[in-house]
Order: sequence, then C-alpha cells, then structure tokens
Amino acid sequence: MGRFRNSRLSEPVAGGARLATVYSPALKGRADMTLYVPEASAGERIPLVVLLHGVDGSHWNWWVMGKAPETAREMAESGEIRQFAIAMPSDGLWGEGSGYVPHREFDAEAWIAEDVPGFIGEFVPEVETERFYLGGLSMGGFGALRLGMKYAAKVKGISAHSSVTSVEDLARFVSEPLDEYWASGAENVDILHWAKANRATLPPLRFDCGREDQLLEANRALHAALLKEGVPHSYEEHDGGHSWDYWQVHVRETLRFFSEIEAKHV
Repeated sequence: MGRFRNSRLSEPVAGGARLATVYSPALKGRADMTLYVPEASAGERIPLVVLLHGVDGSHWNWWVMGKAPETAREMAESGEIRQFAIAMPSDGLWGEGSGYVPHREFDAEAWIAEDVPGFIGEFVPEVETERFYLGGLSMGGFGALRLGMKYAAKVKGISAHSSVTSVEDLARFVSEPLDEYWASGAENVDILHWAKANRATLPPLRFDCGREDQLLEANRALHAALLKEGVPHSYEEHDGGHSWDYWQVHVRETLRFFSEIEAKHV
C-alpha cells in the first residue's frame, strides 16, 4: 500500500472536479483538496498547476469562487492554453490561515511541497507531479512566491496575485500570534532570502496586484527589491482590489503564463 493509504478521492462531480480528503504526514492529520483533471490522451501526462487560497479560505475557493477549472477548460478548448490538471488544496486549516509555513506542531510547507504532489502522483498517475506550477492569491500568493523560490528545482513557474509579501503583512488578516509563523526561523519564511539563495535556478516568475488593493505598496516594494537583487521577474498592476472579482479575471494570466512556459519545454 502507498503512503496515502488512509486517503480518499471522489469520482468527478460538478464540472469534472474531484474531491479528496488526504491524510498528510506533514500536517499529522487530514486535509482537503479539490482536484481538476481533464481527460488525457493515451500515454499523455498532464502538467500540474497547484493554486493556493488566502486567509479564511479552503480547498473549494479556487473551484467555486475563482472558477479556475471552468476557466482552464474554456481556455484549453479555444486553443488559448494547453490542458492542465489543477490542484486546489486547503492550507492545513489552522487558525485563520497557516501561511503555508512550518509550525511547531505541523508543517504546512511540506504539505504543499511534498504531500500534495505525492498524493496526486499516487492516485492520478497520468498527472505529472515530479515538477509542477505554483500559483496563489493573497496569503496563497505568499505561499506561491516563497515555496516556488525555495523549491526551485521542483517548480516550473510561479504566478501570484495580490500577494502577502511577508509574515508582517499577515497581521492585516489574521489574529494569531505572528511568532507562530516564525517557528522555522525568520530566514526560512522570507521571500527575499530564497530569491537570493536560489537566484541561479529560479523558475520563471510573475506577480500582479490591483491598484485599489491594500497590499499594493508591499507588492511594489517586493518588485523594487527583486529588481535591486537582479532577480528576473514580471510585475503588473491592474484596476481592482483585494477581491474575487479581481482574481477570477487574472487567473487567466496565470494560466497563459504557465502555458507559455510549458510550450518551451515541449
């Protein structure tokens, strides 16, 4: 039996999404995931996109509120992008948001970087999990940027929307003590630390923010810091705020970006 023997994956439900409850060794407990897998041609392996949600969210947010599977299917059918499998995991469901970082009692970082692709590789072998794309919004943008940079060898591309850019930013959204997010050390949870440490091997990177977003100045500061460090990336600003109206539109840019990267690998 495999590593995830105490886990369950449903048959397809609305729009082809599948629902999973996974026993995560990293979390030392169960977690939920929505997984969209388009039909594959015989022998084809489908590239994987992992989308991370924000504070107070869960696995169904990108599916229901962000319409990510619906958008990906529409864009693939029109020939705008290639087909992707999309994993939308919960963050570990700790407090108002785990930050996708290691905590004293569990490791939300390893849940995303190891258990999510590990579970999919075991249960849905037609999906390519050795390397994957990483995207997210708000707290999930922080997760995508930090984990994408730290696990550069595993990640093909990074795209983030309206990102929390530091643990200090999280104080705007959570009531838990910030010390809990620093349990693994300040360096480990610092985006710029990993940008500099893995500068030579970073995957293609983009991020964006709405001009009416409360995190706009923090995103501008991150853009400036990456420019100063000579880290290649793309940064964009658009009309809109910190809302699903913004993310539902701009997930299209994430999917286009990943499709362009994938085309270069073929």
